[in-house]
Amino acid sequence: MELFYHILESIREGFSHHIIFSLGLLFISGFFLEQIVLKFKLPSITGYILAGIIIGDSVLGLIHPTNSQQLHLISEITLSLIAVIIGAEFSIKKLKKYGKNIIILTLFQLFFTFAFISFFLYIAKMPLYVSLLLGAIGAATAPAAVVVIVEQMRVRGDFIDYLYGIVALDDAGTVILFSITFAFSSSIISGVNLHLTHSLYSAFEEIFASIFIGFIGGIAIHFLTIKKRNWNQIKIISLGVIFIVTSISITLKLSPLITNMMIGFMIVNINDRNLRILKILEPITPPLYALFFAIAGVELNLSIFSNYRVLFLAFIFIFMRFLGKYFGIYLPAMMFNMKNNIKKYLGLSLLPQAGVAIGLAIFVRTSPVVAKASTAITYQISEMINIILVAVVINELLGPPIAKYAINRAFKRR
Repeated sequence: MELFYHILESIREGFSHHIIFSLGLLFISGFFLEQIVLKFKLPSITGYILAGIIIGDSVLGLIHPTNSQQLHLISEITLSLIAVIIGAEFSIKKLKKYGKNIIILTLFQLFFTFAFISFFLYIAKMPLYVSLLLGAIGAATAPAAVVVIVEQMRVRGDFIDYLYGIVALDDAGTVILFSITFAFSSSIISGVNLHLTHSLYSAFEEIFASIFIGFIGGIAIHFLTIKKRNWNQIKIISLGVIFIVTSISITLKLSPLITNMMIGFMIVNINDRNLRILKILEPITPPLYALFFAIAGVELNLSIFSNYRVLFLAFIFIFMRFLGKYFGIYLPAMMFNMKNNIKKYLGLSLLPQAGVAIGLAIFVRTSPVVAKASTAITYQISEMINIILVAVVINELLGPPIAKYAINRAFKRR
């Protein structure tokens, strides 16, 4: 055992600061753990996340802290491509067929999740403003996990159209819901009455600005590639525009997810020939997906599981989120006489949660309003962040297998 620790320390000192070493380690460990989890019929995502947890600070500590920012860049690139794929599912034909139902289901599951989490955390003696913030953050889903599972299962149909539609709209809905609750919470934190209308205006401004930039990006890709026949040229142009648009969106503090969803929407609806762009980009996505979820595992710190109060509150958060997502789909699907597989299994497919939830939590923590708050409020916000982190760890590990099970059942039982 002493020899093992000596070798481990030598690797840390000699190699862990090399970003290429970190990437290679994540690839290899992710591959082997993927093979293990697949034998248990779990999605490969679980293997990648476990690899990141083991390689990261929680266990072996083989990823140097200075590499975190560079690894985060890969996450941004992957999320951008995933958003384009989701947006491309929003063809005008599908919107005409399912648009109304998708909006209804999205609104119901957002409201149910928000209401369930907020109410029961408040009952559990959490401050009202923290309960509402957690309720809003709990409404977020993880589009990356959903897309990877669907692509690996190679399934298509009405169920997937609904799933992608809700995941796409859920991000915009969560931003609006969070903006409303944060305006209310900021009033309590600062003691100053902040106008709700101003907060709503900011939320809609962010969404529409993101849509506009994505609109321009989609048009640019179309006109720059439509007459091209060389697939490598199309790939280079498409990636270049996606990266530029993503950087603009991040710099302007907009939503790169919404922006890139709009790019996908535009390229698929302007001309059917643009479908080849998605086929051209497809081969580069598997290694990015592997790194994305391995990096997510690296960023998860298991030390937060030592706080029993946080664990208890996180359990309430997770369970109420599960009920909100499930019944937020089940009840309206039953009311509007939708297909049985939509009613029973669509809500279970929305359980993975990661980047958006963590991003919103970080936004709260770094807000100038919180920075000026009292010690008591700062502690409450810190506790809220830990609840989100625990929930994300569990939802990222358990959410994908449940989602895979639900999608499987949805296609076996119509």
